[in-house]
Amino acid sequence: MARFQIQVQIKNIFMNWGNKLIVVFIAFASLMSYMVYRCVQTPVDLVTKEYYRDELAYQDVIDGTKNANTLTTKIFVQQDSAGLALQFPVEMKNRVIKGNLLFYCVADSRRDRKVVLQLDEFGRQRIDIKSFFPGNYSLKASWESNGKNYYSEEPITIF
Repeated sequence: MARFQIQVQIKNIFMNWGNKLIVVFIAFASLMSYMVYRCVQTPVDLVTKEYYRDELAYQDVIDGTKNANTLTTKIFVQQDSAGLALQFPVEMKNRVIKGNLLFYCVADSRRDRKVVLQLDEFGRQRIDIKSFFPGNYSLKASWESNGKNYYSEEPITIF
């Protein structure tokens, strides 16, 4: 008989709507606390560390893109076991070119790589990709030749 009374009392405790409401509030607060914890732990990277400064200089990117679009071809990128082979447009052969390549990884800014342009007389450059993580990158090439700025972006996948 005592055992039956204990079971009835336990059922009465959980059958009370006030207790159910408290359990729902505790579960909701626990879920929200977990979500806040997860959001705080997720890294948030801007496109660049100097985002606002770069945004003010974006007109240079627009002008460089217009100049690059006037060239006969785009930058051709080919990957093989030795690395990446870049072929610049024929107009860039036998020219003095200054610039850089940014391999921008959207997923993680720690994977970004910056390479100085060092084209040969045929407008080519080889890049060793052993230090690169496999994944999707955006190749952002900016260079200057004969007083004109050029800018080009190409999506690439490194295996």
